[in-house]
Amino acid sequence: MTATARKRRASDRAFAGPLPIRIKHARRIAGVTQASLARATGVGPSAVAQWESPDGSSPTVSHLAEIAVTCGVSFEWLATGRGAVAAAGGDIPAIEPASFAVDFTEERLLTAFRRVPTRKRECFLAWMEAFF
Repeated sequence: MTATARKRRASDRAFAGPLPIRIKHARRIAGVTQASLARATGVGPSAVAQWESPDGSSPTVSHLAEIAVTCGVSFEWLATGRGAVAAAGGDIPAIEPASFAVDFTEERLLTAFRRVPTRKRECFLAWMEAFF
């Protein structure tokens, strides 16, 4: 194994570390500041600082997808530490951020709707649409 290959393998292992390190690495290789990443993901700069802190909070799946797109990294690598760091050019995103609940209230609503029997869902949906 060449010195370059050994060095590359060592750096790959380093970037497969904890999520806060992967987020910071993604942001740095994209040349994006915490403030600009915050704007791109619709959160405050303190949220990005929390995501990059070992003891901080973790981003939602939707925010992870937005970070991956903004920084040009693979969602799989960002979320799990596996796979290539760089997003492949022609890849179709594995997830669509708009497909996920944006907050706990939407998540509760989706969970409740999934408990509605299939035959009653259309009626329930019509009621919801008429209500608003």
